[in-house]
Amino acid sequence: MKKLFTAIPFSLLFTCTYSQQLSQVTFSGSSSLSYFSLVTDRNVLIRISVDGKIMEWGTEVQSLRSSNFYAPNLQPYMGRVEYYGPESDSLSRGKVKSIGTANITYYGSYETETKIGKTRSIGSLILDYYSDFDDKALKGKIKFIGNLVLQYYSSFDIDGFSGRLKAVGSNSISYYSSFEDKFIKGKIKSIGPLTYSWYTSLDIGRGVGLKSGSYRQKIGAVTYILGQ
Repeated sequence: MKKLFTAIPFSLLFTCTYSQQLSQVTFSGSSSLSYFSLVTDRNVLIRISVDGKIMEWGTEVQSLRSSNFYAPNLQPYMGRVEYYGPESDSLSRGKVKSIGTANITYYGSYETETKIGKTRSIGSLILDYYSDFDDKALKGKIKFIGNLVLQYYSSFDIDGFSGRLKAVGSNSISYYSSFEDKFIKGKIKSIGPLTYSWYTSLDIGRGVGLKSGSYRQKIGAVTYILGQ
C-alpha cells in the first residue's frame, strides 16, 4: 500500500521555535546510530553523521495516514545555500558555507588529527570531538553539540556495544544484550525514562517489531527515532 505524504510547515512540528540545537537522534534497525539532526533558526533540519559530516538538510514530510510517520528523506530547502569557493582553505573548499542564516565552519589543518576538516560550528553551536587520547571506540566521534555532551560505549564495554551511543546529555541509552532472544538482541532497551519492549521468537504469529513504546519519541527537546 502506498503511503501518502504531505508537506507540513515545519514550525508546526514543534511547540516552540529554537535557535540552533540538537533536535533529533536517529537510529537504523532500532539499534545503530545513523545521524544527529540540528534544527536552525529557519526551522530547517541539518543532519550530521556521528563523525561530524553534514549529510542532508531540509524539512520533514509527514504521512497523511499517520501522525507518527515521516518520509526518511528531507524535503529540499529552497532558501539560500552557499558553498566555500576556490579562494577558501582546501579543507573547506566546496563544502556548504551557510544554510539560510546558519553559517557553517570547519576545523583547519592546525587542529588535532581527529578534528581536521570536520564541522566546527553550525550557527551558534560549536561541535567538539573525542581525540586520539580517548578510547579507540570513541575517537573522532562528536563529543559536544554546544553544551550537550554525547557519550558512547567504550571498547571495554561488554555485549558488543563498543562505539554505540550511550547517553545524550542526562538521557542514558541501553540495549538488549547478546544473551537475549535473537529477535531483540542489540536493539534499544531504554532511552532516559522510557523502556522499549519488542516481540520475540516466543510471540508466535506476532511478527517482529515493537511491542510497547514508540518508534518516534520526544524526550525533553530531543526526538529519538528508532528506525525499522
